[in-house]
Amino acid sequence: MAFCRWLVISGCCLLATTVMAQKKELSLARTYIKSGKNLDKAEMLMTDLLSKDPENRKNDKIYQTWFQIVTKQYEVANEKLYLKQKYDTAAFFNITRKLYAIGATLDTLDAQPDEKGRVKLNYREDHAELLDHLRPNLYYGGTYYLRKNDYATAFDFFETYLEAGQWPLFTGYDYSKKDTRMPETAYWATFAGYKMQDASRTLRYCKEAVKDKERAKYAMQYACEAYHWQDDEADYLKMLQQGFAAYPEFPYFFPRLVDYYQGKNQPDSALAYAEQALKVNPDTELFLLAKSVALLNLERYDECVKLSEQLISKNDTLAEPYFNIATAKLNQVLELDKRDNPRQYRSQIHQLYMEALPRMEKYRQLAPDEKRKWAPALYRIYLNLNMGKQFEEIDKVMKTL
Repeated sequence: MAFCRWLVISGCCLLATTVMAQKKELSLARTYIKSGKNLDKAEMLMTDLLSKDPENRKNDKIYQTWFQIVTKQYEVANEKLYLKQKYDTAAFFNITRKLYAIGATLDTLDAQPDEKGRVKLNYREDHAELLDHLRPNLYYGGTYYLRKNDYATAFDFFETYLEAGQWPLFTGYDYSKKDTRMPETAYWATFAGYKMQDASRTLRYCKEAVKDKERAKYAMQYACEAYHWQDDEADYLKMLQQGFAAYPEFPYFFPRLVDYYQGKNQPDSALAYAEQALKVNPDTELFLLAKSVALLNLERYDECVKLSEQLISKNDTLAEPYFNIATAKLNQVLELDKRDNPRQYRSQIHQLYMEALPRMEKYRQLAPDEKRKWAPALYRIYLNLNMGKQFEEIDKVMKTL
């Protein structure tokens, strides 16, 4: 019995010792705050208290003192910057983000009900007012780290800026409606995620980012890329369609949308988008070329040739129209070869090869690296036109493929 009593007394002594040490460290930290010196030591006192005993993490006085220390650090840093004295810019921004983290934790503790279920908020109003005043530093901190190509840290700053609006600490501030910088911040967060090639972070604030009218098309582009990284074909296609609908002449969405449908062997859909794009701008070479390819794949060869000739008359340095014309002619040869008694079409077939010849040779000249496209076609043309010298040369090319 006496032994148990000794244990209880020892426990009480240990608790009293812990409390005394805690009070001493809090008192010393407050002395540092008043003097404005040794603030790093003061902060270490608080972080040590929190790390040594999990129970201390329930003590709002420790967090409040820590908040005061970091606030003082901010004031010192701000004064140095104002006086144009040397100071670590990154550290200045990091202080703001640290204040937000401490403030959020302290507000959670502050909102805990007492034994009678009552909630008395002691810190929220003052802390929210201070942090709201410092809020722009989160944005500028993010842009600072973007310029340093530290995209992960930049994202963290932008995320804090965006997420803080949902914290109970800022009840009544209604940032989502009142803060006009939210869409721009969301865009830069999306950009940072994209630069990290992190699909999750790229997409996290994309819905808000597209509200930034100046940069929405880029945000949608990054979202497409993120869906592609995730192999999310449905959302990738949906975003391409939305991007094209909003920005038909932006160079990202249309070609990928057409390529998607061509890859799915749906040239009718590719043609529909090409024609829709041409309604926006009937002279755009990209739109005309996409329609030419779609017509070729739909086996509407005469229309393909006519449109491709139109493209060449506009710009004779474009390679693909030459390829499309020659391919259309060669495909027409194949159609005649499939008919009954193809010999009666010999003259017509010869003429088609003759018409395909200069167009495919021109394509070779303009796109010399596309051997897999022009070499088999020229092999076939030279063979059927009995062009021995040219055939020998292209035969050697074919053997290198």
